[in-house]
Amino acid sequence: MTPPLVSVIMPCLNGERHIQMAIDSVLAQTLNNFELIVVDNGSTDRTPEILNSLNDPRLKVFTLRERGVSRARNLGLREARGNFIAFLDSDDTWNVAFLEKMHTALTANPQAVLAYCGWQNLGLPGPRGEPFIPPDYEIPDKAAALLGGCRWPIHACLTRHTAIIEAGGFNTHLIIAEDYLLWMEVSVIDPIIRVPEVLAQYHHHDGVQATHNRALAVLDTFRAKQLFLGRHPEVATQLGPDKIESLTWGKLMEQGDALHWKGDLNNARPVFRKALLAGHGSTAAKLRMLPSLLPLWLHRAIVTAKERLNP
Repeated sequence: MTPPLVSVIMPCLNGERHIQMAIDSVLAQTLNNFELIVVDNGSTDRTPEILNSLNDPRLKVFTLRERGVSRARNLGLREARGNFIAFLDSDDTWNVAFLEKMHTALTANPQAVLAYCGWQNLGLPGPRGEPFIPPDYEIPDKAAALLGGCRWPIHACLTRHTAIIEAGGFNTHLIIAEDYLLWMEVSVIDPIIRVPEVLAQYHHHDGVQATHNRALAVLDTFRAKQLFLGRHPEVATQLGPDKIESLTWGKLMEQGDALHWKGDLNNARPVFRKALLAGHGSTAAKLRMLPSLLPLWLHRAIVTAKERLNP
């Protein structure tokens, strides 16, 4: 059989409420030379029934009993036959022209390894729910910009298959930042392309989503940066120690402070402990982080007392 142009990889776990919507947004693409690889991560709801009811030759379903979204995506990568790879979670969607526009942009520059686009967070109030088009990161400070944090969600890009394989796929030891590490591996060295249109939708809904664990998100992102810099000392040398300190430990403490000032001590505490025990931060910062070593009730009492003294 002739290989498809694009392989779309969709991990799922108990996705009966949303997976049909996600699959429909793939099957409706104007670029229809693709395969859709769905990896069921051991669903116990109606997800298998929904998948078995679908009749489209472009759809392939695999079952992976070993839980973990990175393992599911890596299985999809092993089965993928397309020259280009796109990822779509089972509760998110694309504009019907997503694949066509992303493929056109990426192939227009043979040196580019990844194209990324704008997206919209559906289900969030206020500015966070507005359509967002990211800036152009193909700039002289690209490494610093990408090390500043994850710049696009996993379903808002199209990547050359060879680039993902060379990057080693998804790190199964990371829980939240596995895609961020992959994007750094793929994008920091080689050219990337921006498609300045909103072509992807992230659906926020009731239930547990990984990013609800703020401390884990901060710490996993920090670990991804350390893993990347450990494998790419030339990037660390290029940026210099002060910049690296700012982008890693400095960013970690900044995010911990943001949680602290919001009153979210539960999530601020593990972030503070990470920095404090490693000896990072100014004297004032260390004094602010020090109560994170105490029991939570005592930490709260100290914060409350300080607020009363400094209203």
